Amino acid sequence: MSAVADKYKQLQQLGVEVFSVSVDSHFVHKMWNDHELTKMVDGGVPFHMLSDQAGNIGRAYGVYDEGQGIELRGRFIIDPDGVIQAMEVLTPPVGRKFAETVRQIQAFQLVRASKGTEATPAGWEPGEAVLKPGPDLVGNVWKVWKPHE
Repeated sequence: MSAVADKYKQLQQLGVEVFSVSVDSHFVHKMWNDHELTKMVDGGVPFHMLSDQAGNIGRAYGVYDEGQGIELRGRFIIDPDGVIQAMEVLTPPVGRKFAETVRQIQAFQLVRASKGTEATPAGWEPGEAVLKPGPDLVGNVWKVWKPHE
């Protein structure tokens, strides 16, 4: 959460909005922000922290643990049409890498802008070559994508 808060402006520049969701109350969120997050990120969390005390949002996204009454840590990239394009759920001891989130957002935005005429290969970074899906690419990806170069 602090990593996303710290880089929030970068996400805004990409046209992305962030919402955090947990089963904690908004009072707990305020205390956590005021007494913990503000010590890691100047000004604390700049995006909305939503309270899902009943676990309804967590259930809808498949991250609510009924037995423990908690929500697993997940990251969802949702496009402007409300469609989940990517999701990642990790156990609490393992953190996510912010740069990979940004890379994936940029890849989804490129593909969306191209209306599916371009695809990003594994490990793609902005500015690198893309693939052009179609009959000519079938069986020929190896000719245009060289992952070891």
